[in-house]
Amino acid sequence: MDTKQVQLQYSFCLKDYVGDSAGLTSPEILGLSDRLKAALRSLDARRKQGHLGFADLPNAEGDVKDIQKLAARMKGKIDDLVIIGIGGSALGNIAVQMALNPLYWNQMSAKERKGWPRLYVMDNVDPEPLSALMKVINPKKTFVNMISKSGTTTECWANWSILRTFLEKKLPKGKLNQHLAITTDPLKGPMREWATREKITSFVVPENVGGRFTVLSSVGLLSAACTGVDVQQLLQGASDMSQRCWNAEIMDNPAAVFTAIHYLAYQRGRKIHVFLPYAQSLYGVADWFRQLWAESLGKKLDRAGRTVEVGPTPVKALGATDQHSQIQLYLEGPQDKLVTFMFLQNEKTVLKIPKDAPAPLGGHTLGNVLKAEGLATRAALTEYGRPNLSFWFPEVSAYTLGQIFFLLEMSTALMGELFDINAFDQPAVELGKKLTKSLLSGQPADQRLFKDNPSHYV
Repeated sequence: MDTKQVQLQYSFCLKDYVGDSAGLTSPEILGLSDRLKAALRSLDARRKQGHLGFADLPNAEGDVKDIQKLAARMKGKIDDLVIIGIGGSALGNIAVQMALNPLYWNQMSAKERKGWPRLYVMDNVDPEPLSALMKVINPKKTFVNMISKSGTTTECWANWSILRTFLEKKLPKGKLNQHLAITTDPLKGPMREWATREKITSFVVPENVGGRFTVLSSVGLLSAACTGVDVQQLLQGASDMSQRCWNAEIMDNPAAVFTAIHYLAYQRGRKIHVFLPYAQSLYGVADWFRQLWAESLGKKLDRAGRTVEVGPTPVKALGATDQHSQIQLYLEGPQDKLVTFMFLQNEKTVLKIPKDAPAPLGGHTLGNVLKAEGLATRAALTEYGRPNLSFWFPEVSAYTLGQIFFLLEMSTALMGELFDINAFDQPAVELGKKLTKSLLSGQPADQRLFKDNPSHYV
């Protein structure tokens, strides 16, 4: 096993381990080779035409140097970095922070953080988080990055408007813009216009990269760099994984194998796909993946306009926590799930349990216990005939995180090809945005959708 690469283990999806009714065979996986090779060719053609922007991000210079310069200026001078975004403009930032910085980063002293700022991600329009934030930040040492590809996102504008006004009242006149950055479309949209007019520091969301695929763009790199993450290693990991994921030898391509198994499982009725990291630091990746899989693959129509209503339901869980809330269902409930584990080969933090602890705990480390719980859960699923996969991380680092981001993005694109759907749009989400704006304007597009019957309350 390569000591630097994230590896995919799929033994426990095979019939030899989980039985004939639930398991696959290697020939069945190989049976998708021609379709997967065609999918790779199709995606590569789109990439060369400039329509598959996420695939180029690992090797694109983009705003990286400017981001690193901003991070260097911020270090030791800014206490709090606030990201305003939602969905793809927030989940990647959170996933990187959870994975690569200590869990209680914001509670650590500036010295412990080596001068890097605390990070707050405002990804909802619930008034409580924003109100609480404004009570704890020092405006003179706060920097805000507003992220919206379209520049019209309702939730982002709402939070941005309130926080900008708050800062403007607290800062010396004319200093506000020194505390702001905008990440948006390179050419168009109200945020781009605002940044140009007010001469606000700005970064680009590439036009050919959808929001949920932007973690390796300025969207995710700014907050990473500004909290001390080595973004060059993040991109290097993605670049190295990219080479593996374009491999036409399907069984040597981890994205293709992951896709094939999930596609075959879906065709057999396993339409709930559970992502289960046994590492608290990787829980944000599960959350990020949930949006990537759901928004990309949940589609009513195929490319020919036929109604297909496809899409796996992604579920996030956390080991060992969710052994006590979900595993009973996964073991004995409906045979409609495929579980993907994420395991660490090596412990990052070693905490030894005292030898006088009850047997068999004494002398072990917490990491040993966590891994044992994960392997035991995997064994139990296998014993019950429930197929499962495992990603093995040599460590959680910027390099390995870049690998898993790219692998899962590529798998999403390949899954879209097998379903024959557009994995890069979100028409139903756009409808919800439109209806929200019509309701807020006092002119709902369809009154029937908002007018219920008082007698239907219990």
